[in-house]
Amino acid sequence: MKPKFKTALAWEQAQLLMQPAFIRVIDNIRKQLDESSWQGTYQEIQTPYPGYLLCLTQGDRSVSVDLWSLCFQVCFLDYNPAQMQIVDETEETTQEIDVDTSLIDETRDVDWHRLETKTQQLVKEVFANLPSN
Repeated sequence: MKPKFKTALAWEQAQLLMQPAFIRVIDNIRKQLDESSWQGTYQEIQTPYPGYLLCLTQGDRSVSVDLWSLCFQVCFLDYNPAQMQIVDETEETTQEIDVDTSLIDETRDVDWHRLETKTQQLVKEVFANLPSN
């Protein structure tokens, strides 16, 4: 699900947050994989937009996680791609978003502590919701 920005300021704020969020997501996934019985690999995808999937496997079970979608959940308020339904798979769907401005400090820079806290929480939720034995 591609985000749609309401304003130019929202676009600028997202530009500020996305790369740091992606880095924190990857690092927190690595930490979770170190403690998990699941194995993870990354796959580059082109559809519906260029990005990456985290492919998790454990025995005969497998789960794929869209890393951009996870980053969007970090950077945006109330971003939940599971709530959106695709009417036509050939049609690109968008969701109008609000940037989580609590991740930006008073100097208009990334608030690294808040970004890390939110990212850790979301990545832990991904692993907590994996199928169990």
